[in-house]
Amino acid sequence: MATDSKRVQRSRMTGTQRRAQLLEVSRRLFAEKGFEQTSVEEIAARAEVSKPVVYEHFGGKEGIYAVVVDREVQALTGALTDALEEGGHPKVLVERTALALLSYIEANEDGFRILVRDSPVAQATGTFSSLIGDVATQVEHLLADQFRSQGQDPKTAPIYAQMLVGMVALTGQWWLDARRPAKTQVAAHLVNLAWNGLQGLERRPSLTGMA
Repeated sequence: MATDSKRVQRSRMTGTQRRAQLLEVSRRLFAEKGFEQTSVEEIAARAEVSKPVVYEHFGGKEGIYAVVVDREVQALTGALTDALEEGGHPKVLVERTALALLSYIEANEDGFRILVRDSPVAQATGTFSSLIGDVATQVEHLLADQFRSQGQDPKTAPIYAQMLVGMVALTGQWWLDARRPAKTQVAAHLVNLAWNGLQGLERRPSLTGMA
């Protein structure tokens, strides 16, 4: 009887509901095992449907993975862009950006694992690296303005933007598993290093012993 009830319940799902269910099931599997180690068979089994149902909705594993990744990219991009577009003092922007990333990780652990598992920030290409590059471009313009006001060379802003955003992103990857200290403390330490370092920039830095 229980099996019959399940079949009736599954048969009542609309196409939209089934698609949402398959996406959620796949998201968990991709986070747990990665793209290569996840199969259509596992997705179908976890969702309690047949393989053809998965193919019908997404055309295969690649299709469903693309949708899952796109949703996560949109969510994270939106959070980071909102933090930067609010404006304000550069130090506050760094604080908001760090908190936005850590808050996304806190609320979307599976999604962040998917983004960084197959395209970590340390790689030159990949979804997550591309996203971080886009954020760095936005930060670059903010830093250039700040550098001009401090008498620094604004042409070096792209270098510092990559370093600053990369630092936040890599710390986020570490915090994904560590989860200690609290995100507000992690953000505060990030800003402490980033801001106090930027505040004391030398106009023409050189390596010790290589001047």
